[in-house]
Amino acid sequence: MTTPSQFNSQAFIELALSRGVLKFGEFTLKSGRVSPYFFNAGLLNDGDALSLLAQGYAAQLNQCENVEVIFGPAYKGIPFVAATAVALSQHHGKSVPWGFNRKEAKDHGEGGVLVGAAVSGKKVWIIDDVITAGTAIREVVQILRQAGASIAGVLVALDRQECGQTKLSAIQEVQQQLEIPVHALITMHDLMDYLEAKGETTALANMKAYRDRYGIQTI
Repeated sequence: MTTPSQFNSQAFIELALSRGVLKFGEFTLKSGRVSPYFFNAGLLNDGDALSLLAQGYAAQLNQCENVEVIFGPAYKGIPFVAATAVALSQHHGKSVPWGFNRKEAKDHGEGGVLVGAAVSGKKVWIIDDVITAGTAIREVVQILRQAGASIAGVLVALDRQECGQTKLSAIQEVQQQLEIPVHALITMHDLMDYLEAKGETTALANMKAYRDRYGIQTI
């Protein structure tokens, strides 16, 4: 396990493997690509697992600037951002406001699509699990900007470090087009380092082949 103020990528990878969050094998993605691994952060569905993830997010945010509000896109991002707010308070002494969005606008009560902390005039960090095509992040950025927020950056659990429709990855496209930083707790390169350290030669060879075919040049 990690210490409260640090993030250990190996401990997180081992947890992800033990919970079925991370799997190695053959997986057909929505893009049609056959990936040698699959990552589903939605399976971090108990207190210990969610706490470790939140500690990682909090440790990363503690090193970032302009953390005035943290925001979780519906739906997976909601428990992530709530747990991260708790981790920031308990382990870093920072009480950071947090909020999230609804998929559909509420037409009664307070109304609208935003819930939680006010974002108008605030610098907001968005917290999510992965950026696949970047569509969902762009939608959330638009919602936040329309509400008067300034986007400070995006923090995700995994960067797959593979090309999208161009030579850039989805994360690189988001960084370039939206002009915001995007950080990740672990990357495909971290997964390969882990496999190499464990002597998992077959899985590592499959990862290398996938990287050679689809990987971005910065790996």
